[in-house]
Amino acid sequence: MTLPLFEAEAPAAPAAAGPRPLVIGGDLSLRCTGIGSAEWTDYIKPKATLRGHPRLAFLMQEIGSYLKSADLVVLEGPSFGHAGQGGHEELAGLRVMVQHWLWRREIPYAIVPPSSLKLFFAGYGKASKAQMRAAAEQTFGRTFQGPGANDECDGFALAAIGCEWLGFPLAEVSPVQREALAGVQWPDREAVTRS
Repeated sequence: MTLPLFEAEAPAAPAAAGPRPLVIGGDLSLRCTGIGSAEWTDYIKPKATLRGHPRLAFLMQEIGSYLKSADLVVLEGPSFGHAGQGGHEELAGLRVMVQHWLWRREIPYAIVPPSSLKLFFAGYGKASKAQMRAAAEQTFGRTFQGPGANDECDGFALAAIGCEWLGFPLAEVSPVQREALAGVQWPDREAVTRS
């Protein structure tokens, strides 16, 4: 079965009833991938000696172990504004590999542009990592510290925007913040709610 194409400007669902679907956010990275849901966060950091195919294989195995039971996966899209980053081709490959892995397992996924994620979570489309962590604490009651703090925060933020779209908000956000949902490539809502 093939999933339908993305809905470009899907509005948020009305307040939902019943149990909250398992929404997992993924901030994919070659160095430190942040993964999170409404209840937990973690990070995946490959050994510095892993490069190329072995690193991708390690990341796919670890990422897949978190995503395999998800009802919806929310991934951060690429950021085209950062010059001088190495590994663009390999990172693009990781994104495609994860999306294909999800597609093969019929797990719906969304792609969130970084500016939409920042607008939703911190109220500002160019929020810094520190502003994202501050929003996590002030608005969502979550504190992130340690080596994967920024990545875990992004993973949680991605799960939060997915929960908001499904009608299971994790915190009250402003109407301006909710406008960020229109910039996300959402899957067909029925594909999420029927799983």
